Amino acid sequence: MNRQHRELAGGRWKELSFLNQMANIGSEIERALNWKKKDRSDYCKSSFERALELLDITIENSAGFPRIKELARAREVLVDYFFETNYFASSDESWRKYFFPFMLAARKNY
Repeated sequence: MNRQHRELAGGRWKELSFLNQMANIGSEIERALNWKKKDRSDYCKSSFERALELLDITIENSAGFPRIKELARAREVLVDYFFETNYFASSDESWRKYFFPFMLAARKNY
């Protein structure tokens, strides 16, 4: 995977609060879901890869085992949903419900 967020990976991402990080990841997931619905797999894949990159940067910079555990599980289930068999029975709606509170909280704190 080609790094698309070089500036963020270089340290700027750490300056954002966890809520803002998750809201940004959620925005990319939302884009991926919208492109998936429009049957544009190329754009869906690009958005999803950006989300994974941001999630990986968040995991790399996370302190505390409980947070890392949740982020790693979210990553696993996201990959399963978008590119595997959907073993965990995720849906577009379940991902929107997961990320919406982060986006709402980040907006309120802005």
